[in-house]
Amino acid sequence: MTASPVAALLSAHLQAGALVEAVEQVVIGRREAVELTVAAVISGGHVLIEDVPGSGKTTLARALAQSLGGSFRRIQATADLMPADITGSAVWEPSRSAFSFVPGPVFANVVLVDELNRASPRTQSALLEAMDEAAVTVDGVRHELPSPFVLLATQNPYEQWGTYPLPEGQLDRFTALVHPGPNAEDVERLIVREQLAGPTVDSLTPVLTADEMLGLRSAARAVHVADSVLGYAVAIVSATRADPRVAIGASTRATIALVRCAQARAILNDRPHVLPDDIKALAGPVLAHRLVLTGDGGPAAAARDVIARIVSAVPAPLSGA
Repeated sequence: MTASPVAALLSAHLQAGALVEAVEQVVIGRREAVELTVAAVISGGHVLIEDVPGSGKTTLARALAQSLGGSFRRIQATADLMPADITGSAVWEPSRSAFSFVPGPVFANVVLVDELNRASPRTQSALLEAMDEAAVTVDGVRHELPSPFVLLATQNPYEQWGTYPLPEGQLDRFTALVHPGPNAEDVERLIVREQLAGPTVDSLTPVLTADEMLGLRSAARAVHVADSVLGYAVAIVSATRADPRVAIGASTRATIALVRCAQARAILNDRPHVLPDDIKALAGPVLAHRLVLTGDGGPAAAARDVIARIVSAVPAPLSGA
């Protein structure tokens, strides 16, 4: 018997909440960053986590990976990492007198690429097809990745030696850019105390299976988006293309990501419909990293400021029901 829409929404809300709570056992005092990361994953997207070294980027990614069922692989990006080290390659088998494909670490439900911007542009490009189509092509043969497929990547925004800035096309494939930010003193004291007893992220157990995550994504896609709210999202993205401070505005892919992420946020908040406030809250994390500003561009905060000003200028509908 098929569950009622109300029961399905409640089940999805409880599953999403369980995922947030699991991650928060390790990532303490950063509810907004955790919820944003979870919403982006539920929406079917990938997440780029950016902050200074030692700020908990990898811990956030690992905690989410540990809390999700399915396979997990980690890739440490370095300048000498090759595309085949990610996608896999064909290996000659003398016994069969034929080549066999040996899958690389990208063949997992959750893949963490640590310090992605340390990989060369050629190696970074090996992830484009995986991020966009959940598949990789090796020697002319297309191989589907496990479903669901989630890519979590980290990078340090300040260090430049031995790094390769991500191109606009790759940034556009990340649903959200997450900045965990500094800890409050009381939170940091608690984190240090727990870490003295051992790495707590290793103690996490999955709260969702791979199939449950697919069901959660389906539930998010069913969340109602009123025409007025959809128009609001489109208006914000369109405004980025007309703003004189922006050389290249957000893409249509960005609009889709913004609305899908808003649907996931509605699930987290136990609502059957998207509100204008969902669009407002997500506009910065979903859109800012996709903008190319005029002139020298300035710091990443400048793009977030542009988005904040656009959001304040674009009239919002009264409701999303």
